[in-house]
Amino acid sequence: MLCSYLRPSLPHILPLRLLSSAASRVAAVKQHELLSDTLAFEDPRAFKVKSLGELLRALGVFRLCSFPALVNNCGKLMSVARTLLGKRGFSLLLRPTVYAQFVAGENEAEISQSMQKMSLQGMRPMLAVPIEEDLGESTGEKRYDDNMDTMLECVRMSHSNAWSKDPMMQLKITALLSPELCVKLTNIIRQQPYDLNLLIRSMDGEPISFPGLDEKEAAHLRSGLLRLNKIAEASVNKVRVLVDAEYTYMNPALSLVAMAMMKKFNKDGTWIWNTYQCYLKDSRSLLLDALSLSKNEGFCLGVKLVRGAYMDKERKLAMKEGHQDPIHQSWGDTNDSYNGCLDLMLDVISQEPERYRIIVATHNEESVRRAVKRMEELGIDRDGGSVCFGQLLGMCDHVSLTLAKEGYSVYKSVPYGSVDETLPYLVRRAQENRTVLQGIRKERDLLRKELNRRLRLSLRGGS
Repeated sequence: MLCSYLRPSLPHILPLRLLSSAASRVAAVKQHELLSDTLAFEDPRAFKVKSLGELLRALGVFRLCSFPALVNNCGKLMSVARTLLGKRGFSLLLRPTVYAQFVAGENEAEISQSMQKMSLQGMRPMLAVPIEEDLGESTGEKRYDDNMDTMLECVRMSHSNAWSKDPMMQLKITALLSPELCVKLTNIIRQQPYDLNLLIRSMDGEPISFPGLDEKEAAHLRSGLLRLNKIAEASVNKVRVLVDAEYTYMNPALSLVAMAMMKKFNKDGTWIWNTYQCYLKDSRSLLLDALSLSKNEGFCLGVKLVRGAYMDKERKLAMKEGHQDPIHQSWGDTNDSYNGCLDLMLDVISQEPERYRIIVATHNEESVRRAVKRMEELGIDRDGGSVCFGQLLGMCDHVSLTLAKEGYSVYKSVPYGSVDETLPYLVRRAQENRTVLQGIRKERDLLRKELNRRLRLSLRGGS
């Protein structure tokens, strides 16, 4: 009787439900279209938060960066300028220009001032200690211990200051372990893979012998692992540590160490991350291996996804040694690789957001829009913590500021230190990112539009 009473009302209820569902879809489509318009990154008002001095400085620096000869020879030119001007004169030249554009400061007070301003703009700092080594640059255990102390201080600064609710920092393993050993370890594990537990036991202080290494090399590896262990212990539950990838001739060793750290410290959260370079032909298989390993070994996986910065050197080395070029043949192939790895991680995150995280570390607007669109489709929170975006300090602010305004988690990679300490780092980053530096015409045009807008307001007596 009750069923017969309700049945006549169903034809009236059903159209209402369909109408409601259709209205929701229309609203969702309109919201996505509005977001897509916003994320065209065409609005110069993104730079309203910049002071007049910052606008002028950025325009000047970016103009210099648009000349390939200056970028390609910046190391030599700076060396000559330092010789002619002296240390003090050179510092006076660089500090208000290139240094101020790309470096947060020299001491904690200067860094804090830069970070607080960034925080007010809705962005989060990811401190980067400007220390790394390549083959032939090894400096001995004392220097590596000093580097460890510097990184521990970076952990302290990142955690103790109220710059970000979820602080991050970058770490290069070659600042704590010699590149020569990393290369040898890479060659060994290609033939005879190490068990992660072997490295974990060494981190815990056991006097482990490592297959293929002599006693001196094993002692250095044990010391390096103890240094990394101290940094990880200091950062767990406080600061997320992103391990940078470097060159292919040492990356397998760096990933081995990073995975051992993840297994030990990422049981209940993503505190240690690894970097995947999508300009490499094997980037997807490396990412799939990492996902499989994290599942089998029971640890959380953090991924920093980049295109890569060592293309020229990798190709020259492959040609010199007669190896196959590890880099994708075209920019389009690299983009497909990046977007494929991005989609893979977002799909995994949508299923287990508590176990997987990614930082979409790119200046490529298409990839950023793709990530945002896929997040909307998969229902991933903008500021839920499992997906965030990253760009370099002083670059791509039209993307960073727009994302922050729309409520996404945005980090800026922030080097710090004195002019002398950061100079080699800045030169390397400039040469590695020369295509990015030379392709910042859009950002320069937006900066110019914002400057013109202010001048017109000033002439009209506005504010």
